[in-house]
Amino acid sequence: MPRKSLPVKMPILKSLGVADSKVPRAGTLPLRSSRNPFEEVPGLEEEESGELGSLPNGTSCGRRATLEKLAGLAPFRLGWTPSRRGGSPGNGQPRSFLGRVLSPGIRRSSADFGLLARLQGIRTQGDEEAAGEAARRLAFLRLGRGPKPRRASLAERVVPAGEAAPEPPPQVPEPPKVKEPLSVLEILSLIQQRELARADEHILELEAEELASSGCGVPGPPKAEGAAGGRRARDVALLYEALQRELWALVRETLAGPGPGAGAGAGAVAQLGQVLVQEEAADGRRGPGAARKLRARWAEAVARAARERLEAAAPGAPGGLAGQLEALRARLLEDMGVVRGRLAPAYPAGLGAFSVYLRGYHGALAEWLAVAARRRLPLADRYALLHWHNQVYPREVLGLVDVVALENGELGPLLSPGTLRGLEDECVTDVKAQTRAALLRVLQEDEEHWGSPEDQPSSLAQDVCELLEEHTDQAPRISQEFGERMAHCCLGGLAEFLQSFQQRAERFHENPGVRELPPDTYVSRTISLVNCGPPLRALAERLARVGPPESEPAREAAASALDRVTRLCHRVLADLLFQELQPHFNKLMRRKWLSSSEALDGIVGTLGAQALALRRMQDEPYQTLVAELHRRALVQYVRPLLRGRLRCRSARTRSRVAGRLREDAAQLQRLFRRLESQASWLDAVVPHLAEVLQLEDTPSIQVEVGVLVRDYPDIRRKHVAALLDIRGLCNTAARHEILAVARDLELSEEGASSPPRDRVFFADIPVPRPPFCLSLPLVLGRLPLSRLARPSLACLPRPRSPSASRPRAQR
Repeated sequence: MPRKSLPVKMPILKSLGVADSKVPRAGTLPLRSSRNPFEEVPGLEEEESGELGSLPNGTSCGRRATLEKLAGLAPFRLGWTPSRRGGSPGNGQPRSFLGRVLSPGIRRSSADFGLLARLQGIRTQGDEEAAGEAARRLAFLRLGRGPKPRRASLAERVVPAGEAAPEPPPQVPEPPKVKEPLSVLEILSLIQQRELARADEHILELEAEELASSGCGVPGPPKAEGAAGGRRARDVALLYEALQRELWALVRETLAGPGPGAGAGAGAVAQLGQVLVQEEAADGRRGPGAARKLRARWAEAVARAARERLEAAAPGAPGGLAGQLEALRARLLEDMGVVRGRLAPAYPAGLGAFSVYLRGYHGALAEWLAVAARRRLPLADRYALLHWHNQVYPREVLGLVDVVALENGELGPLLSPGTLRGLEDECVTDVKAQTRAALLRVLQEDEEHWGSPEDQPSSLAQDVCELLEEHTDQAPRISQEFGERMAHCCLGGLAEFLQSFQQRAERFHENPGVRELPPDTYVSRTISLVNCGPPLRALAERLARVGPPESEPAREAAASALDRVTRLCHRVLADLLFQELQPHFNKLMRRKWLSSSEALDGIVGTLGAQALALRRMQDEPYQTLVAELHRRALVQYVRPLLRGRLRCRSARTRSRVAGRLREDAAQLQRLFRRLESQASWLDAVVPHLAEVLQLEDTPSIQVEVGVLVRDYPDIRRKHVAALLDIRGLCNTAARHEILAVARDLELSEEGASSPPRDRVFFADIPVPRPPFCLSLPLVLGRLPLSRLARPSLACLPRPRSPSASRPRAQR
């Protein structure tokens, strides 16, 4: 094939000793293209192997290379070859200097790279000098080169025009290449690039080689003899340390944020999971004594990362401990959402990643709460800690992330039972001390206004309820048992407060100086004391229901103190009212009373006017007071009748008295119905008395007396006898028969209990001793007293025994 003529060379080229750029001179090496700008591309001339010369040592010049490449001394890279490309070691990739020096299949250890570093420094210095010289030469040669002529293509030079292209030679299969094991630094580079699964595979291979060289069945500490074996064992240990650092750093980073993207993060987490699976399988081959237990260390790393996350979230939260707990709740929900949605699906299913993360956060939170519980916390922070532990965490955290683990009890309690009991005891102790001091302070402040002439509203009961309900409302929300303990504690404090309140109320009413207050102010202050009873009584009842059975004595003490205060205030108000009504009651049962309603109109008017002031009282004590006023008004009305202030000497008089009694009874009944009195049992007492006065036949009187005794068990024969005296019944037999009914009913009720205080009526009406009957014949006046004391003479008083009359004489 004719060769293409070259352009005319400048004379300066003769001094370089180059006759033809295509044919090397004898005893010389071809120049590299980087130093001769007129040299053709070596790859394009390799087809003309028949025209190329050869080196003196017999090496073909078909491949142009530097001396270093021909001698095989390139320390880091090879020249370009069609079958190899630059990159990491592997099939079809170039081999470094140490790779060519060492036979294939031998792994380079970390000590071999000291030589590599030294060679790199020497070659770098030589390359710098050669590069400077070549740069100066090329700058001069380019001056006369001119434009480069067009070169014929490889197809034109190999196959002339008009000829058919020869068929390519058959490809000879290359022999299988031995896979070169990676060096320690290359494995370390894989770890740093976070190709963790691949790096772990090579570490396992290196560990297997170390086991094979040491002759042990399981890995162990490096032996003293054999530098290569000990070095390899150290390399394995160092690589595992580097691998674990990257693994645990990856755990922290994936929790802190999604990283460059959800996909990249999921891929890194998947490699982490693959490493754990590979190491767990390797632990099965190593045996229990030599297992590396990366899965357990992974769980520990998750716990450390969770601890860091929680500690970073809590300190900056405002609002004290309650604010910190709220920040912890938000961080838990955020991180567990990331674990459930992005991290847990990337792990292999057999690792149970979500449960591991949940246990790690649970343990980290338990440590944080234990540290907080050991501090001296104020009462509000203890409440917040107990409520968050018992209610917020199970309901708003575990209830949303993993109900199954909560039901199975795998997580366990955050705080031990002893710690919780200690926090509850501290709360109860502080509440007892704080509430008692606060209650006494409130009572002292309110008592200072009792004697003031200014009518100021009292908020004593409201303040007391707010102080106690602050604790009794929070405790049951924490736990039922703690609610019972707190209710018992507050009930005891309330009972002590009410006893002190009772004593101060008694001193207030016994103080003579309060009588100098204006009547309206005194009544208003007394009503304020009464109004404290219903809310405090309701609070005591509620605390007793919530508290344990041991709370019953405290409830009874509280109720007793309130009853005494209420009775005292009712008695004071009733006494003030009846002092004003007493002049009107003195006008009853006289002759003027039969023809005039002035006295009863005064009673009804005064009661109606005073009832307006009593309306400010709470419903319960108001009903009790009105019932007492109803009872006392009728007692004051009936008392002058039974004391014999009026006597009926004829049937017409008895009829007039009975009619007047019925009219007054109806008017009083209308009054107390208007006042909303619930003592309806008092409405029939005056009509019954009127019937006894008006009836004429003895059997009818006996029936009416029987009804009277049945409805009012406290009536006695002396009351019936006084009533018979008023109607003028002096018939001995008739009186005996009527009184016998009362006596029989008395005897039948001797074993029965006495009626309650609010059902007492006739017991409050004293009856004087009945006098001698004025209708006796004169002959009876000459009889001795022993003969006059016969039952037939029932109208005469029975003689008293000396023993019975002596104490009266002494009085």
